[in-house]
Amino acid sequence: MKHSKSKWQLFLAIMGPGIITAFADNDAGGIVTYAAAGAKYGYALLSVLLVSTLCLAVVQEISARTGAVTGQGLSDLIREQYGVRWTFFAMAVLLLANIGTTVSEFSGIATSFEILGVNKYVSVPLAACAIWWLVLKTSYEKMEKIFLLLCLTFFSYVFSGFLASPDWQQAARAIVQPEFRLDIDFLLVAVGIIGTTVTPWGQFYIQASVVDKGITAKEYRYTFWDVMIGSFFTGFIALFILVATAATLYVHQVPIESAKDVAWALEPLAGPYAMLLFAGGLLGASMLAAFILPLSTAYAVCEALGFEHRISSSYKEAPVFFGLYTLLIAAGAGIVLWPDVSLYMMMLASQVINGILLPPILIFIILIARDKGIMGRYVNSGLYNVICWLLVLVLILLSVLLLAGTLFPAMLS
Repeated sequence: MKHSKSKWQLFLAIMGPGIITAFADNDAGGIVTYAAAGAKYGYALLSVLLVSTLCLAVVQEISARTGAVTGQGLSDLIREQYGVRWTFFAMAVLLLANIGTTVSEFSGIATSFEILGVNKYVSVPLAACAIWWLVLKTSYEKMEKIFLLLCLTFFSYVFSGFLASPDWQQAARAIVQPEFRLDIDFLLVAVGIIGTTVTPWGQFYIQASVVDKGITAKEYRYTFWDVMIGSFFTGFIALFILVATAATLYVHQVPIESAKDVAWALEPLAGPYAMLLFAGGLLGASMLAAFILPLSTAYAVCEALGFEHRISSSYKEAPVFFGLYTLLIAAGAGIVLWPDVSLYMMMLASQVINGILLPPILIFIILIARDKGIMGRYVNSGLYNVICWLLVLVLILLSVLLLAGTLFPAMLS
């Protein structure tokens, strides 16, 4: 009994990186993407969501395992194994994806407050200052508790999903009978779903978090379950977002042009609580990811360049780390405050960009994790390699189809 209790205590002490990273994948852009999928295509994209959730579990497990075994972040390993040029390329991909996604998070904060009647010129600067101050003044252990608390806000989507009274039989059929359409909008949303579920930044962040927390191969079995639990709930909550809009907006053919449209449309169709739950979940998701996205970027870049990159360090000890973090917060909030910017399009576009830029990062992850010289007996299994290479090929194919359809619309008509 005592031994069993000590195992639970160890798991609770180690728990965090997997759950936080997976939940943060369902950020503002993710919520908008799932809502757009349900509103426009009903339950048709549930099969894509299921596959992307399974891929999330595999990819996050590889990243966490690599961090525990090597004691190094992904950027460190890319630099050591492939040199400065490829490291620069990986950082360029990450920065491009993360700047857009950070803007998306502040768009989510602005939108959630606008649903509640608060202007973005008030909410966004206050949120940016609060996020910046907490990271600079709080230890990693305390920040992790804040992140886990924000994860709880996602369950508001489970309640709003039940309030929408979806057709569960039809949803189940859509999962087991996949549907694919060769049109630009469908491909756009499909790439967006994959890009918001398995993100480039997520792999850098979870590996850096495992290293920062001091988790080694000896404790890795507990981190494995941390990753699996997080991945399950990511897909679980995304499913409820999608079915809630499929059961209401799609059924009643309600057009949406913003996240506010989604929330306001839910009120007459599923009741006032559904609207408030949507707004609350969007705020919690946006705040969580607005903390983590700039952090993951600062971790990765400082690792790559050899600068101090621990959240528990002071500003004097890690000026580049905290300076880059501050710059990303300021840029994300500043772009959202630009007059007449479309918050909805910012959120949706960021997830499509993530999906298109994900393959290069996945290739580095696979090559490192299958190298026995680096991973020893923790090297990737053949099945994991097959799943990851298939994900890379599917994303490249979808991206090519999307580009071809954009440049030559007649091809997909």
